Amino acid sequence: MAGHAPAPHKPRRKVKGAGGPSNLSHSTSVESSGRAPSFPLAAFFWPARGSASQWEILPIILMVAGLFRWAASLWGYSGFEKPPMFGDYEAQRHWMEITAHLPITQWYFHDLQWWGLDYPPLTAYHSWICGKIGSLIDPSWFALYKSRGIHDPTLKIFMRGTVIVSEYLIYIPAVVIFVRRFSRLSGVTSWSASISLAAILMQPATILIDHVHFQYNTVMLGFVVASMSSMLAGRYLWSAVFFVAALGFKQMALYYAFPVFAFLLGSCFSPRINVLRFIRIALVTVIAFAILVLPFVLSAYNEWRQGIRSKPAPLPLFQGLAGHLDPNAFYYPIVEQLVQMVHRVFPFARGLFEDKVANFWCALNVVVKIKHLPAELLQRLALVATLASIIPPNLILLLKPRRELLPLAFVTTAWGFFLFSYQVHEKSVLLPLAPMTLLLAGSQGLSKEIRAWVGFANILGCWTMFPLLQRVDLRVPYAVLTLLWTYLLGLPPTSLSLYSLDGQASFKKIVTALIHGFFYLAMAMWHILELNLKPPSDKPDLWVVANVGVGAAGFALCYVWCFTRLVLQSDILPKALFGKKTKTKTN
Repeated sequence: MAGHAPAPHKPRRKVKGAGGPSNLSHSTSVESSGRAPSFPLAAFFWPARGSASQWEILPIILMVAGLFRWAASLWGYSGFEKPPMFGDYEAQRHWMEITAHLPITQWYFHDLQWWGLDYPPLTAYHSWICGKIGSLIDPSWFALYKSRGIHDPTLKIFMRGTVIVSEYLIYIPAVVIFVRRFSRLSGVTSWSASISLAAILMQPATILIDHVHFQYNTVMLGFVVASMSSMLAGRYLWSAVFFVAALGFKQMALYYAFPVFAFLLGSCFSPRINVLRFIRIALVTVIAFAILVLPFVLSAYNEWRQGIRSKPAPLPLFQGLAGHLDPNAFYYPIVEQLVQMVHRVFPFARGLFEDKVANFWCALNVVVKIKHLPAELLQRLALVATLASIIPPNLILLLKPRRELLPLAFVTTAWGFFLFSYQVHEKSVLLPLAPMTLLLAGSQGLSKEIRAWVGFANILGCWTMFPLLQRVDLRVPYAVLTLLWTYLLGLPPTSLSLYSLDGQASFKKIVTALIHGFFYLAMAMWHILELNLKPPSDKPDLWVVANVGVGAAGFALCYVWCFTRLVLQSDILPKALFGKKTKTKTN
């Protein structure tokens, strides 16, 4: 099909012979005979291949996605009956407790030793809503001080329900709209788009972390996807608002800040200079941030007017500033609130990395003990390495602000942040995996090459989170959800069809098959050894360290693949270097 998006005002035309090879060979990897699809998920949608619109089967996709999420949530969660801190589940529940009972000015100050609030304001408002609703159902769930470590089965249902409802309000609508817009932009049939949508919503990593381990990452990811979708539609002001909302929910959204900035700035200067657009985007961004913190500012000012004085924040960050401020001035409690919020949201004191994470620094620390170096030096090293990895893809997006490049620019930048930035957690791998999985909805998104790399990244990402999941007894949902997704997309270890070397096998296909095969074999062997062989007493973290090394190497390859594809699709290099047009449609 042609690679041009239909005009927004035109109804989507029915594609004749949507199941035929001529229309689908570029995007669904259908067998050359056209008689059968080449992987199970496509087979499930085969009867609907003549459909004119993805909306006809959307309800089925949403119901199936919801069913698997609820089934996964029947398992345990982070910290279940594991004192003294009880894990992420207790952290989220505790934030609902304090936001529902304490004045807003105390949210970022209250008992910081017991899961003190350390996420941006929108998470706090979300916790407040959930806490208020939960308290109406059963006040004991969020009773101040008395509910710590509670494991009420009915509360578990409520907490799981808040994740699913939040996801269906934010993340899933954003993904549905993005897939619709991106597939139309890429000239992909509605049948292929439906397959891609199902694959994206069944992504195992997000289900494992949010619906099993327990968190609300998909709310932040939903705002990011909504921002990308608005860029596709040319709605740049809404894009800025949605991204501010993502930052306001989780500071990890900073992984995407550079491509958002690069694309929006590039759109103000290409194809022509549009100063008014630049000013409007800047104003909307500032206003959106101001609205986020306005309740804290107004509450702090109101307490000052009532004569309520709080103790100065016991933080070096504030102590260095407090000497230049008048403690009796109206602005003092406002500044105190904002400084405390920044300090809690960006905890540089935690160190270069936490636990064992499959990124460059943790892998390097196995060979050279860099974690013992001065914190200031480590911060500078992380900053330089991160900038070196993210500036090239964002420079491309700035110079070539083309909508079809957005997912590749987002994922390349996110891989750079994950591999090299400061204070990375295992769960942070969700951030590069999200836009990388969205590539399935683009041109040739379901071809063998893209499915192979997207599948490889997701499987490797789940595998690197296994030590985290294993600590809270989540082996079974990890195995079931990961293997289910690999089966649906025809990926190893359930199928090797992606790497079959047919008569058209190229050097690139052979190298990809060998590289992926090595990593899949390493992951399988690691599971066998970890399950049956205890590590030596002098190396108790042997298997975790091996996981880190293999994972970091695999993620680095994902970065290289994404960046290379971004360079080729952007046409930023002279075509003479390649001998022909670089905007290829490689299978």
